[in-house]
Amino acid sequence: MTGNTPVSAQQEGVSTPVTIGELLQSAASVIDRVDARWLLQSVLNVNAAFLITHAELLLSMEQIVYFQQLLARRVTGEPVAYLTGERGFYDLVFEVTPAVLIPRPETELLVEMALSKIPLDRRCNILDLGTGSGVVAITIAKHRPDAYVTAVDLSPLALAVARRNARRYSMENVVFIEADWFSCFVREKFDVIVANPPYIVEGDPHLEADGLRFEPSVALVAQNNGLDCICRIIAQTPDYLEQSGWLMLEHGYDQADTCRRLLDKTGFFHIFTKSDLAGIDRVTGGQYGLVPA
Repeated sequence: MTGNTPVSAQQEGVSTPVTIGELLQSAASVIDRVDARWLLQSVLNVNAAFLITHAELLLSMEQIVYFQQLLARRVTGEPVAYLTGERGFYDLVFEVTPAVLIPRPETELLVEMALSKIPLDRRCNILDLGTGSGVVAITIAKHRPDAYVTAVDLSPLALAVARRNARRYSMENVVFIEADWFSCFVREKFDVIVANPPYIVEGDPHLEADGLRFEPSVALVAQNNGLDCICRIIAQTPDYLEQSGWLMLEHGYDQADTCRRLLDKTGFFHIFTKSDLAGIDRVTGGQYGLVPA
C-alpha cells in the first residue's frame, strides 16, 4: 500500500495528520515496540531503516486502517509472523502461515551444527525430518550447494509452504516428501539427519502463553512426556545413516540427558549437547556406525 494522504478529523476522529512516528508511538502503548515496527514495515512494504528515516511521513487512510486491523489482532496474542506472513531465519526470510511453526532463533543452532558436519566440497545426502516451513532444509541446501537435501513432513499444508519457500530462493538441491518420519524410505542412507520434532509435554501451560496457542499443536506436542517423537527418531535412525553418519535433534530445555542416554543405548558415539544463546541445552546428537580406532 502506498500514498501519503493525511488523516483528517472526519476520517478517523483525529485532529491532525498521522505520521509514521506518531503511529508507532501510539501502537507501542499497547504492544511491544519491535512488534509494532514489524507490522508497519509489512503494511508499507519497507525496511526498518525506512521507518527511522521517514518518521515524519504522513500515512494514508488505507495504510492506517490496515495497520490498526493488524494491531488489534496482535493485541489478542496472534503472532507477528502470522500477521506479516514471514519471518527471518539464519540469513534468509521465509514465508510462514498458521499451517507451520514459526521459525525461532534457537533452531538456528541445529542448522549451525549440521553445517559443521557437512563438507563444502563433496556430495552429501541430508535428511530433515519434520521440515515444516522448510527453513532448516532450505538453509542447509543454500549453504551447502553440493549437498542433496530431502525434507519430509506429515502435513501437506506445511509442505506447500516449504515448496514455496524453496522456489523463492530457486533451490534445486532440496526435495520435499509427505511422510511420517522414515516411512517413505526403504534402502536410502543419509550422511546427516536433522530433526526439530514435537517435544512439548501435553498440558504444558506454555502452550496457552505467548503465541503458541495459534501454532499447530501437532508440530509442538508429543506424548510420553514430550519424548515420543524423539524416541522414535533415535530408534529408527541407524537404519538410514551411512557409516559414521550424524543425527542431530532439537529438544526441550530438560530433555538433553534423556536424549544422550537414548543415543548411547542405541549405539551412537561422539555424543554431544550444545546450548543455545540463552544457555539452554537445545541440540543433542551423535555419530552411528563403526567406532573409530
